[in-house]
This record gives sequence, structure tokens and C-alpha cells, in this order.
Amino acid sequence: MRTKVAIIGAGPAGLLLGQLLHAYGIDNVILERQSPDYVLGRIRAGLLEEGTVALLDQIGAGARAHAEGLVHEGIELAFSGRRHRIDMKAATGKTVTIYGQTEVTLDLMNARKAAGLVSVYEAKDVQPLDFDGSHPRVTYVKDGVTHTLDCDFIAGCDGFHGVSRASVPATAIEEFERVYPFGWLGILSETPPVSHELIYSNHARGFALCTMRSMKRSRYYVQCSLDDHVDQWPDDRFWDELKSRLDQEAADSLVTGPSIEKSIAPLRSFVAEPMRFGKLFLCGDAAHIVPPTGAKGLNLAASDAHYLSSALREFYDEKSSAGIDAYSTKALARVWKAVRFSWWMTSMLHKFPDTGTIGARIQLAELDYVTQSQAAMTSLSENYVGLPF
Repeated sequence: MRTKVAIIGAGPAGLLLGQLLHAYGIDNVILERQSPDYVLGRIRAGLLEEGTVALLDQIGAGARAHAEGLVHEGIELAFSGRRHRIDMKAATGKTVTIYGQTEVTLDLMNARKAAGLVSVYEAKDVQPLDFDGSHPRVTYVKDGVTHTLDCDFIAGCDGFHGVSRASVPATAIEEFERVYPFGWLGILSETPPVSHELIYSNHARGFALCTMRSMKRSRYYVQCSLDDHVDQWPDDRFWDELKSRLDQEAADSLVTGPSIEKSIAPLRSFVAEPMRFGKLFLCGDAAHIVPPTGAKGLNLAASDAHYLSSALREFYDEKSSAGIDAYSTKALARVWKAVRFSWWMTSMLHKFPDTGTIGARIQLAELDYVTQSQAAMTSLSENYVGLPF
């Protein structure tokens, strides 16, 4: 089999890239080691920047996000027992849309199927080869048979633990990482959200976040120890802990119910440089991870797909390699700004075991400044709604 672009990974990065390339008339094949049901079972992010929604519209996959997504014009920061609203639309003219990553993935899968494009699921032992030469290829095993996919370029969209970045010689890549000393315990419940906008709470007991997937389904998080296990957190304990970290009004109005999903996620900042190695490009979580505090992970995957698809369109349509030569630099400039913003939000809102009482006081001073200064609110808002592509 031969194609122009072999895409490894059928998460949002790979699927969006595939549809953008298809819109530009560029053949592509997606290889995914898991089944479609497994991919759709991943509970992940749920906040889309306007630029991400615009990309979904561009490929004809945005209708359901517009119909079912919740448009938010602001967020609330809670500290010292009170909530303070940041009006992002007033500060920037932009909004964000609450729409689950699972739904985005489903919309992209359906768009790919409708276009008749090739996706190989449950492709085992995927290996990108010869990407430093003129004839790159990807081998994989399907139903016990080894196949070879010849291509012009390989897009590694297979996540942090994927084979794409791991296939790059260690001497050719530099990795930057910070692992945070806590995780997020999150639950999903069929309950109405406690507020119509997100609440980010700084509390002496630890961080908490109130968000949602719809007006009938809520997503809640509390900061927890990395040593914790889900079975240590029955629903009643979770709800009690969440209430203790919210302001009184939110705690009193919180509707609780059985969890339908519960998990603990560690937090890390990670960037790999560069994002191009000959004919192999990294895209999305294969190249970078950010803490979820800034809601940037999915949106960075989208901007990577935008940059890479535009560069490949330029290569095929204009016979110019300028776009692909600039891809890594252009993508990383936006990535590092999102890494900074996510680190800042995380540092301002979480309880750190090594900063003591002075660290907590500095956080409160920062939060007080952010919620009182128009310049600070504008800066937060610009980053939260998404910097330009």
C-alpha cells in the first residue's frame, strides 16, 4: 500500500490532520494500534478554543459541536471563600466551547468514514522506518500478517507513549519535563453542573475544579496524592472532599450522584524538540504534554495539525518546502506559550508540598491581583481563549 502521508495514531490530532489533508487533496492513511471503541472510551479534555472549532468547521465536522456544545464567556476563580468572575469575552472578544474530546473524536471518525478514507485499527507493532531518507515507510502487523505502507511523509500523532517519538535517535531530540507532585482525581456524573461556568478553586486542602460536559453531565476534579488509588475514593468521600474545597454557596447547591467514570491523572509538563526529523513529524501529545489546568492539550494538538497540514499543502501545491522546514519552529512557539500558561495556572491554584505557608500567601496575593487588575485579567483571558494560530 502507498499513500502520501502515513498518520500514526487515531486520536484527535491524527484524525483532524487526516481530514485537513483530505480537504487539501492529500491522500493519507491512519494506523491505530487500538480499536475504535477503545479510542472512543478515553475520557479526556472538554474545552475547545475558537480556533479549534473553526478547524472543525473547515472540514465539515463542527455541526454537532455548535448544536450541543456550551459556549462560555468567562470562568470563576474561587479563593478565600469567595468566587471572582473573569469575563473573557469582554477582555478579548472571544469565547470557549465546552464539548468533550470523546465527542470531537467521534465527529472526526464519522467525517473520515463519510469521506471513504482508510483507517487501519488494531494495527500491531507499528514501526516508522527510513524517515531520514528519501523513501520513508511504516510497517505494521494486522491479523498476523505484516504489511508495509510506503509514503512521502510520516505524521506521529500517537501520544506521549507512542512509537513515533521513541523511534527518533536520542541524540537527535531534546526533552524538557517537569512532573508535578500531585494528580487530579476526576469523576463524571449524570448531575447538573454546580455553576454555568467553570470554577477553579484554590483551597488550603488542595485544588478543585468544577466543569461539565453538558447541562446534565458534570465533570469534577480534586487535587490528590500521586500515591492515591481510585478504590480509596468512594463517591461519598469524593463529594465530601469537593464540597470542603468550594465556597459555601457552591457547596450548598452541588448536586451529587453516582459516578459513571472515575480516574486519577498525574500532572506533567513535557516538550520534545524539534518536532521534525527528516520525513517524520511529531504532532500533539507525541511532542508535548501540559497540565490540564489551562485546558490546552487538545487545542495544541489542533494547532499542530493546522500548521502541519498547511505546510504539506504548500509542499504539494506550490512545490515549496518552506512550510515543512518551518513547522517545528512555528508549532513550538505556540506550544511553549501554552506550557508557560498551564504551568502558571497550575502554580497559582494547587497546594504544593514544598512551598509552605509563604507559598500559599503568595498564591492568594497572585489571585487577588489577577481578579482586581484589568491588565492581569486580560492576560489570563488571552491565553485561556487561545492565542492566534
